[in-house]
Amino acid sequence: MEQRSATRVVVVGGGMIAHRFVEALMAATQDRPGDYTVTVLAQEPRAPYDRVALTTYFTGRDPDALSLGSRDFWAQPGVTLRTGTEAVAIDREAKAVQLADGERVEYDELVLATGSYAIRPPIKGGEGSGCFVYRTIDDVAELRGYVEDLRREHPQRPIRGAVIGGGLLGLEAAGALQALGAQSTVVEFAPRLMPLQVDDGGGQALRRLINQLGVDVRVDTATTRIVRRLGEVSAMEFADKSQIDCDVVVFATGVRPRHELAGDAGLDIGERGGVVVDDQCRTADDSIYAIGEVACIQGKVWGLVAPGNAMAEVAAHHIVGGTGTFPGADSSTKLKLLGVDVASFGDAFAKDEGSLEVVYADPVAGVYKKLVLSDDAQTLRGGVLVGDASAYATLRAMVGRPLGADPATFLVPDDLRGQDMSTGLPDDAAVCSCNNVTAGTIRESVRSGAASDLGSAKSCTGAGTSCGSCLPLVKKIVGLELEQAGIAVSKALCEHFALSRAELFNAVQVSGLRTFSAIVERHGTGRGCDICKPVVGSILASLGTGHILDGERAALQDTNDHVLANIQKDGTYSVVPRIAGGEITPEGLIVIGEVARDFGLYTKITGGQRIDMFGARIDQLPLIWRRLVDAGFESGHAYGKSLRTVKSCVGQSWCRYGVQDSVSMAVLLELRYRGLRAPHKLKLGVSGCARECAEARAKDAGVIATEKGWNLYVGGNGGFTPRHAQLLAEDLDDAGLIQAIDRFFMYYIRTADRLQRTAPWLEDLEGGLDHLREVVFDDSLGIAGDLDAAMAQHVASYSDEWRDVLEDPVKLAAFSSFVNAPGTADPDLAYVDERGQRRPADREPVVVAGPKIPVFAGGDGRPEGEQHHVD
Repeated sequence: MEQRSATRVVVVGGGMIAHRFVEALMAATQDRPGDYTVTVLAQEPRAPYDRVALTTYFTGRDPDALSLGSRDFWAQPGVTLRTGTEAVAIDREAKAVQLADGERVEYDELVLATGSYAIRPPIKGGEGSGCFVYRTIDDVAELRGYVEDLRREHPQRPIRGAVIGGGLLGLEAAGALQALGAQSTVVEFAPRLMPLQVDDGGGQALRRLINQLGVDVRVDTATTRIVRRLGEVSAMEFADKSQIDCDVVVFATGVRPRHELAGDAGLDIGERGGVVVDDQCRTADDSIYAIGEVACIQGKVWGLVAPGNAMAEVAAHHIVGGTGTFPGADSSTKLKLLGVDVASFGDAFAKDEGSLEVVYADPVAGVYKKLVLSDDAQTLRGGVLVGDASAYATLRAMVGRPLGADPATFLVPDDLRGQDMSTGLPDDAAVCSCNNVTAGTIRESVRSGAASDLGSAKSCTGAGTSCGSCLPLVKKIVGLELEQAGIAVSKALCEHFALSRAELFNAVQVSGLRTFSAIVERHGTGRGCDICKPVVGSILASLGTGHILDGERAALQDTNDHVLANIQKDGTYSVVPRIAGGEITPEGLIVIGEVARDFGLYTKITGGQRIDMFGARIDQLPLIWRRLVDAGFESGHAYGKSLRTVKSCVGQSWCRYGVQDSVSMAVLLELRYRGLRAPHKLKLGVSGCARECAEARAKDAGVIATEKGWNLYVGGNGGFTPRHAQLLAEDLDDAGLIQAIDRFFMYYIRTADRLQRTAPWLEDLEGGLDHLREVVFDDSLGIAGDLDAAMAQHVASYSDEWRDVLEDPVKLAAFSSFVNAPGTADPDLAYVDERGQRRPADREPVVVAGPKIPVFAGGDGRPEGEQHHVD
């Protein structure tokens, strides 16, 4: 029988909605491999990325970090991504797409996802140098480069920026200018900011909040001319003939659908633009679909992510034989603009007849909330939230339903409400509008056993995997469903301790107990296990109670901690000396090279800017440590759940772009936190400018230099589930930066679960990043002094673990191949040469005494830090 050829699906456009379409198509055909192929023709030179997060590019985020699909996603069978590819025509009769280079790409099904382009209003002087739009990574990169050039040319005066348009993009652009260190003015033609999302009251509250952040606002103002001197932007002139000085202008006045390709092919275009499609996202040509901002569906073009995602899924399922239709669009939005929460949902402007409005306003706190109700004050129709949008997820899901409580209770602050208003959502209430996930779907995932916590609920339902605004509500629903099903969500550490790690930490701290036997007798049962023993050992180490191998604590440690080195797959160990901030002298390099040569160790320079040495026998470890310690090195703690490394770029001292001394800061931080024990390993990075060469946004604590100080990011992790760090604070001075990191680390150490890294800890933290800011900077829990004292104690009590072993005969005696034959290796052990580096197994190492010399630049004896193999 002749084999059926695969259906060729071609997508024109490489944005967020195109990415969602490919996801949906591959998911719908996973049980039919080979039946469909999909080719994405992306005009931009990069993979689809998160356009909503463009502003993070100005706060140090690598553009590649915005990518939506991993390399594995685009490398899966049947999927082809072609970047930098422009489609110029559609041959509907031949079913082919003509490319700019003359190539023709044939299709069976064609999906148009060409999105929109930014409007440049016809303002005199608005073309040319100094005027920008705010739409793509290339747009924002060009804006950033221009502002940085201006700052270099005019170092003695502030750079003045202006944004025409006070909507979502306008306020995002104002935030971008601020992030670049420029002054910012927002000019809006309407009588309020965000006129499509908030009412007059919300607009007034938003304007006050934006003003407080240093952004000037002019509403009810028409711009008539961009004034230029010698071809460069110098001022903006308005309809009333007044002017403001400015050096750079950003147009954020809206977008228009990119429907030219469809129009030239004879497809119908809507009255206000967009390719006309039916409820299955199909055009007048049965083989061509349009989705996202280029589609005119149900008579309207939708410029939001959620409706675009819905169209992508409808089109994908219809192509493979499904019968679903576009469910209508949820125009609700929730954003954080310049750090200010803004949300609107449903009939926010009370357009429906008989609507009632309930308003709560606190100008001092900068909060405005409005609910729109039916004329009997029972059914929620919509609302506006400015300054505090914590109730957004719950309220949006209740639109069209009876509130079941006094509307005022949804508006007052959480601490005055006295009850959780999210528990009564019906099953068909949409909790995650981005991915169309209902409360019932989340509940069923728990009932079926597929989900038992927030992470598993996200994985199996897709809720909260896009904008994330619904995550607090998802977490509440999961917890309540588990409780109602009688499924106890145990926080017990293990069978021997009913306490969670955080609870056990507090118990040990308060009780003052310092041995495992005393702790398990007071707070647990039995003799312990390989789960609770390392946890107790880590807690005792975090509390600064002495060397990890003192007394019975030695028996609590994992294998690596027990020998202060990492065991490798061949049974040998690695030795990793600290190299703080990656800074080392030639003399220090020579010492490491000589040690590696004399002991026949394999050497590897790691991504954490230090040198690993592999292949040491356990009896060789003290001999190697002695050589290193005598030369001024110390343990790099590559083996522990503790601080690993502080990565740095070369910074201001050498780099022409550097604005701060990143190396000195990295060394200072690494020496401060060396030996700090935690629930999991800790890594830091310090970048000397926004180009971010130290990859600080991928670290537990990332520091990025600005001309005013340091921006601090927290909660970035690598591994199987990489997370980008989130901005905690901006423009901190040295003292403020160190204090903030001190408190962040100590709060994490005290409250995290066993083996929980900072990213999931921050995600699970009630109140999230805002709560952490309140703890760190506002001392909301009244523990800041205690956290400071705990870190001060750690710094004061630090002692090198290698040196401590060398100076203690009892500890030193444990480092032998056999108890009755110290210093003798098992003759049956076989050592294999690797990459030409010899590992002698038939002789004792040559021990050469070396002088104690400075091993770090500057000759001050500063020590090192990372390792690749277990990090």
